Amino acid sequence: MEIKIEALTFEAVSKAVSEILKISETTLPEDTLAALNRAAAKESDPIAKAQLESILKNIEIAGEKSVPICQDTGIFIFFIEIGREICLNFDLEGAIRDGCVKATENVPLRPNVVDPLTRHNTKNNLGDGLPELNYSFVPGKTLKITVAPKGAGSENMSALKMFTPTEIPKIKEFIVKTVMDAGGKPCPPVVLGIGIGGSFNQSAKLAKEALLEDIRNPDDENSGYDDFEKEILNAVNDLKIGCMGLGGDTTALSVRIKKASCHTASLPVAINIQCWANRHATAVYSGGEQ
Repeated sequence: MEIKIEALTFEAVSKAVSEILKISETTLPEDTLAALNRAAAKESDPIAKAQLESILKNIEIAGEKSVPICQDTGIFIFFIEIGREICLNFDLEGAIRDGCVKATENVPLRPNVVDPLTRHNTKNNLGDGLPELNYSFVPGKTLKITVAPKGAGSENMSALKMFTPTEIPKIKEFIVKTVMDAGGKPCPPVVLGIGIGGSFNQSAKLAKEALLEDIRNPDDENSGYDDFEKEILNAVNDLKIGCMGLGGDTTALSVRIKKASCHTASLPVAINIQCWANRHATAVYSGGEQ
């Protein structure tokens, strides 16, 4: 889902951020919804099929009532693309944070952000380092803000391993074992974002960015999946963990991989697991008067 940022002002950005948070929390992107419908249609296990149908009914009710799809409304992860030809003469980070506070109050959203040690809750989903803001600079006069709320159930099951270059054949085994060990905890069917290469922290960011990639139909020869993604997806679904860990044909809806060059002596691999609620929404300022 994409909406328009009306102007490059603090107020307009704050409003847009609040709106995309509401959209992302109360609806699912069309590709995710289509993947869930495909999974329900082809599911052979009656218990798993009933679970998938309940998920789809839950999504329908959330959309009708404009309430969050899940009680865990997550922490807010932002990916921000800034056009090199625009002039930002206001506090962009402040506007994004203000939008988070407004959405927390108005949707409403569960306040999830706490101090890591004292566990003190800020009550507004703001904190040191949160929301997470990832910036990149692109050509043109656009500003693009994407939010991807991330719940703890799936995030807690994510993993990162530093391989040596001789261990490339072990990557698939690591991914499949991570999903197997997670079982039903991340609320499958899951979406797997895989980051390969870069540095320790870069591989984790790549994995999270991969969750924003379109979920395509793996049965379509022109789906855009590469052979390794399909191989991992098939191996994960062969685990038969199924919907909510109760067994079934679909353990993962999608596997998407993002890669970066890395040190000759290193091979980081990160797995960011997302539950079936692969939530995200985008606001775009496309140029014009500033």
